[in-house]
Amino acid sequence: MQTMLKLIKLPRILLALAAVLLLVQPAFAGLQIVATTPSLGMLANEIGGDQVTVRVLAPADRDVHYLDARPSYMAAMRRADLLLHIGAGLEAGWLPAALSGAANPAINQGRPGDFRAANFVSLRQSKTVQGPNMGHVHAEGNPHFTIDPQRLALLGEALAQRMGQLQPAQADLFAEQAARLADRLNAEAERLAAQVRPGQDYVAYHEDLDYLSEWLPVKVVGYLEPVPGIPPTARHLRELTAQLEDTQGHVLFAVFQPERGARYLQERLGWSVNPLPLEPAQPTLDSYLALMSQWAGVFIHD
Repeated sequence: MQTMLKLIKLPRILLALAAVLLLVQPAFAGLQIVATTPSLGMLANEIGGDQVTVRVLAPADRDVHYLDARPSYMAAMRRADLLLHIGAGLEAGWLPAALSGAANPAINQGRPGDFRAANFVSLRQSKTVQGPNMGHVHAEGNPHFTIDPQRLALLGEALAQRMGQLQPAQADLFAEQAARLADRLNAEAERLAAQVRPGQDYVAYHEDLDYLSEWLPVKVVGYLEPVPGIPPTARHLRELTAQLEDTQGHVLFAVFQPERGARYLQERLGWSVNPLPLEPAQPTLDSYLALMSQWAGVFIHD
């Protein structure tokens, strides 16, 4: 009887032992990274691999200007070793409040855990407007550079250096993976640009699509917004139509932006209308490369 009781108790003892072992196992030693956008999250995932865990704050279909400082953002940032954000005013409406609520000195401005992407790439000049009702005027430059894969390639190398600073044992690995990522991004940009007939014009809703003309042989010739961040007015649309009369081109706008102004130009000029995502659906290289093809496809299928 005693032998049978011992056999019955044995599984319980094993379960208890397993539970203890799980508790004493060391926590994941990799970098805990929070990225404000999926494209920044893509860089962290591709460079860090299984040495990082990445949390992306902004959904792919949202305007990063207008997020809220949610408690879930603060909780994620509280545990972060590294915060990746665009900077140049893009997240100015909500990120400072989220940082304050997170109360994590490691990712405060100027600390190694604070990676402000705009510091590491050149920015196109943003439209400058004086007076009231200025909308989104970015004095440091246009912060919507994540639609330029060539800038992301450069940014990845800077990010690898920072990640290596925080985790020196993996510095060489991060540098190697950043170099491979840069090669993929630059090669895909070159391949897609070669398929585009040069000299095509486009009108963008906002400055967020300006950087397409940095890696594709196309030109932005106007904006549906009279001022960055101010919705299109009837007067501005009439003036824009008169300016572009007897020309051909494309109207581009982000999927979260209203299409009324684009349809106005389509009806009067016959230009194609193209709603586009600004961020990859997932923070992965495959998702970003697919998005590059979608951007270029507007001009390839002319």
